[in-house]
Amino acid sequence: MREIERWIDTGERAYVCVTGVHGVMEAQRDPALRRIHNASGLTVPDGMPMVWAGHRAGAPWMRQVRGADLMVSVLERAAQRGWSSYLYGGAEGVPEMLARQLSRRIDGLDIAGCYSPPFRPLTPEEEESVVRRINDSEADLVWVGLSTPKQERWMAQHRARLKASALIGVGAAFDFHAGLKPEAPGWMQRHGLEWSYRLLKEPRRLWRRYLRNNPAYLARIALRPPRLVDGSGLS
Repeated sequence: MREIERWIDTGERAYVCVTGVHGVMEAQRDPALRRIHNASGLTVPDGMPMVWAGHRAGAPWMRQVRGADLMVSVLERAAQRGWSSYLYGGAEGVPEMLARQLSRRIDGLDIAGCYSPPFRPLTPEEEESVVRRINDSEADLVWVGLSTPKQERWMAQHRARLKASALIGVGAAFDFHAGLKPEAPGWMQRHGLEWSYRLLKEPRRLWRRYLRNNPAYLARIALRPPRLVDGSGLS
């Protein structure tokens, strides 16, 4: 929270990767995606397996930073500080629904604009229109709900062209806060079982992701235990 606030106060521009096991394993397979994570202003652990790995590496201060929770915390601060937000992502109508739900929940919230991109690559003309639309809104924060790794690639690709101080990829938080999908109970989140709840709710969409990534993540942690580097990062 302090770091994002500093970006806005100083005019610095960066992006936040909210990353769980899926994002880590995709980055292991794709060097370009790994570079995107390493170039972020912040990459935070969205999932208890990430936190447990950090604890094992000697970082007992690590805590889970779920995208849905981070979104509410930052938006509450935004309402207090007068920051405006742009919502980019989700299916057609979802960002508008999200804006209504968030505005009911957080007094004084300023949503500067919304856009739901088509489920296909945008043309250069469409890309230019999106950048212009977001910049014209003068938003301080751009919330990106495209899922991993699309949102990370989008933030890295557009970071230099967007005036907003912070781009934050929060994926499924759009659907959670719009009221379209239920969140896992708190006890499941705390015990690293959120993935199983989501799999139960969306088995057809998610089974390949979890079958491919979860065992591979555990094997990587066992074979190459994470370690602190220079006291400030994990390897």
